[in-house]
Amino acid sequence: MHVKESTIEQELIEKLGELKYTLRPDIRDRAAMERNFREKFEALNRVSLTDAEFQRLLDEIVTPDVFTAAHTLRHRNAFTRDDGTPLNYTLVNINDWCKNDFEVASQFRINTDYSYHRYDVLLLINGVPAVQIELKTLGINPRRAIEQIVEYKNDPGNSYTRTLLCFIQLFIVSNRDFTYYFANNNARHFAFNADERFLPIYQYAAPDNTKINGIDAFAEAFLAKCTLGQMISRYMVLVASEQKLLMMRPYQIYAVRNIVECIDKNLGNGYIWHTTGSGKTLTSFKASTLLKANPAIEKCLFVVDRKDLDRQTREEFNRFQQGCVEENTNTGALVRRMLSDDAADKVIVCTIQKLGLALDENSRRNKGREKGGLASHREQLAALRDKRIVFIFDECHRSQFGDNHQAIKEFFPKAQLFGFTGTPIFEANASYKRIEGEEQTLKTTQDLFQHSLHEYTITHAIEDRNVLRFHVDYYKPEKGGPDGKRPPTPGETLAKRAIVDAILAKHDAATGGRRFNALLATASINDAIEYFRLFESAQAEKQQADPHWQPLNIAAVFSPPADVSADVRQLQEDLPQEQADNRHDPEAKKNALKAIIAEYNARFSTNHRIEEFDVYYQDVQQRIKDQQFPNADLPHKGREKLDIVIVVDMLLTGFDSKYLNTLYVDKNLKHHGLIQAFSRTNRVLNDTKPYGNILDFRGQQKEVDAAIALFSGAKADTAREIWLVDSAPVVIDRLKDARDRLDRFMASQGLTGKAGDVANLKGDAARAAFVEHFKQVQKLKVQLDQYTDLDEEQKQQIEAVLPRDEHNAFRGAYLETAQRLRAQQAKSSGQKDGAANEQIDQLDFEFVLFASSTIDYDYIMKLIADYSAKTPGKASMSREQLIGLIASDAKFMDEREDISEYVRGLKAGEGLNEAAIRAGYERFKQDRAAQDMAALSERHGLPVTALQAFVDAILARRIFDGEQLTELLAPLDLGWKARTQKELALMGDLLPLLKKRAGGREIAGLKAYED
Repeated sequence: MHVKESTIEQELIEKLGELKYTLRPDIRDRAAMERNFREKFEALNRVSLTDAEFQRLLDEIVTPDVFTAAHTLRHRNAFTRDDGTPLNYTLVNINDWCKNDFEVASQFRINTDYSYHRYDVLLLINGVPAVQIELKTLGINPRRAIEQIVEYKNDPGNSYTRTLLCFIQLFIVSNRDFTYYFANNNARHFAFNADERFLPIYQYAAPDNTKINGIDAFAEAFLAKCTLGQMISRYMVLVASEQKLLMMRPYQIYAVRNIVECIDKNLGNGYIWHTTGSGKTLTSFKASTLLKANPAIEKCLFVVDRKDLDRQTREEFNRFQQGCVEENTNTGALVRRMLSDDAADKVIVCTIQKLGLALDENSRRNKGREKGGLASHREQLAALRDKRIVFIFDECHRSQFGDNHQAIKEFFPKAQLFGFTGTPIFEANASYKRIEGEEQTLKTTQDLFQHSLHEYTITHAIEDRNVLRFHVDYYKPEKGGPDGKRPPTPGETLAKRAIVDAILAKHDAATGGRRFNALLATASINDAIEYFRLFESAQAEKQQADPHWQPLNIAAVFSPPADVSADVRQLQEDLPQEQADNRHDPEAKKNALKAIIAEYNARFSTNHRIEEFDVYYQDVQQRIKDQQFPNADLPHKGREKLDIVIVVDMLLTGFDSKYLNTLYVDKNLKHHGLIQAFSRTNRVLNDTKPYGNILDFRGQQKEVDAAIALFSGAKADTAREIWLVDSAPVVIDRLKDARDRLDRFMASQGLTGKAGDVANLKGDAARAAFVEHFKQVQKLKVQLDQYTDLDEEQKQQIEAVLPRDEHNAFRGAYLETAQRLRAQQAKSSGQKDGAANEQIDQLDFEFVLFASSTIDYDYIMKLIADYSAKTPGKASMSREQLIGLIASDAKFMDEREDISEYVRGLKAGEGLNEAAIRAGYERFKQDRAAQDMAALSERHGLPVTALQAFVDAILARRIFDGEQLTELLAPLDLGWKARTQKELALMGDLLPLLKKRAGGREIAGLKAYED
């Protein structure tokens, strides 16, 4: 049933009335909003302003900077009155947000110089517009809905920069059945880029993580007056270092609430089970900052268990609030800060090692101080024994199963301990064999921390698309077994050279054509060294056999033997396998690591040394994270990047990168260790990364199934279906269905299922339907392209459904159609005049699905040179295939006509080298541009030099200057009416040319002519 937008709006307003909002149908324009704000401001601050003072106040507080406006909203501010007296004021009651006036305005309009927008529903807090609600009638793609709001905000002279609407904190979008919300931000955090990395969009949820979708239930749960006040004042974070507003996710909010309640009511200890990648640092930061304001708490210590996590966590905390956490350089500094009365020392980040040293009566430092007649650290800290101290432990399963936990409990009897973990310890995984051979039974997380305060498992996170599912390929060699004579048994070690060959064969598919990177987890340092050498020899052989083959960039990280810095020794404390390995023949391992670092230095022009291993380790991590930069933007065309990093224990816990998508496993894993390692691959990027890829060389399906069952929380019965992607046959069947639907749609339009017929579709509604149909085909193809376990029969099935040349032809037709509709979308954005326009308005083109990571400008130039060099029929691609490939890639959307036309003019076998091809193409573009300019100047009766200068000036500044247009047309001596018509006609012809020459970059001031 099609429900009118006006009906949804009216129902929402009625609901807000039930929630005791004051309905303000009289607030429909800027003047009414400002009058209402003035009344509320004067009442709150007990002041009466003159008209001049009020206008000056507006001038001071209205700002285009969202972060500044958000800060002003939350703090006490100063204003100088006309008589020179100061006025300290707040815009809202910041001490008790529940006591503010909450009002609703609807169908609000503001007409500024360049924009005329209607806002469906605004929520005002003490007269300040804090929330904008946009209602839709269609099933919403939330990314398209947010894009529309971004478009409104980008309009020149928009209301968000010039009026009280600058104080909007939250946007809410709903079609009645599905509701999404997201934080306002400045342009650099509120925009879409070429890689389609989107703003965080949220759906609200209940404490058990079930979604609250309908607008009615959402209003009840989220928009109740006190709740909304808390959401804005308490659960939004202003990230000072990035000038950015961050919204906490529902599960983070419930965790913080429950920790604070547990402390307020002194209910003992507790733990938070929030999966890896769910933002535990933000949750713990918010919990600790709320504790800062609690006078009953003496100190809050956030405890981590490794130096790199100490640094990382401190930097994260300081990112949220500059300078809120200082570095603890040694145990003495930690003790001094724990004893300090300074407010800045109330929240402390430290490592478990430093805390343990401070409390250990047998430590060298404590004994030494006692002998010297000085109070030991332990004796100094005795002053805090009877104080209420809160300890928050990050990844508590790694740091808390030992003597430290007991020492803290005994020394601070009134302390409350809270643990965060992504993988709790249960009875099933509470016992393991230590490397030294000792058997030790560990207590469960619940034994140590008493209560589970909130759970958000990987199952919930996958369902919410906060992390990705996994594709697990249990590798089976074609001949079977390590000796090639029988199938390998689970856990059996295959020959390393066979594994290296398999990785080299599968890596391009696994990583989407090297768009992403991978880790290889090995069982020992000796294995890591051997793998590094095997990759060197295997790649040399491949390159000798095929000079065009591009070797992978491979590095290895494992901790050096113990004659290293204290920082590295501290790093090693959480690496049991590496510690054990380094006891045997340490000199050989040291020399091997030196050789690996030397090779790294030669490859990347760095100068790392084993004595400063920590710096090398950080550089490796940064290269894995920097995969985001397009190869074309890098000096060495992407050779700065790492493809595979060989590891033993390092990087398998606590390391995050959106560009890491594959884990090769030649190491026995189980329980939480398995989940932690797998979770390195499943950070969300966009649809080019559909899942985390695991290629297991040890047949560990039983261990994977056991880990999934153990860590699935309440949904263990359906966990496999949620965690793991469907098998290849299932996805191939889906691809067939999607292709059938596309063919049936084309037939319904009286056309064949050929790509060439897309151009014959009649009407924008039909074109929009084609875009949706083929996008589904492309998504499934991208997913299958990254499956590493496809057999030959399955590859043939995929080729039969979508032959390569036909696929490229459809991609080209998609991009051409999408370009046309995107232009239409830009013109009709916000208009609601007919189903076709509405359908176009909702389209999300997802161009990133159509941009290959391997096909760039250089690659195309090489292919064209190959075509020119070879005789007809001998080139790797025919002219038609080459043009089809260019047309099918989104990177060439604005240039494909030029490149395709250039290729059509070349002769196969002409023998031009790549340099000649490049030079010829540049001449071709210049000639074509000159012809276009000459044709335009003749059509409009303007001197070609003047027109060229006008265009060059616009492109140089990327700003359209109306005065220069007036000067350009002045020699024609036209009356105002004729001049207006000439201006519109000329700019209509120039628009596509300007956009093409701008290469996708925005030119300010052209919006009026686009409309």
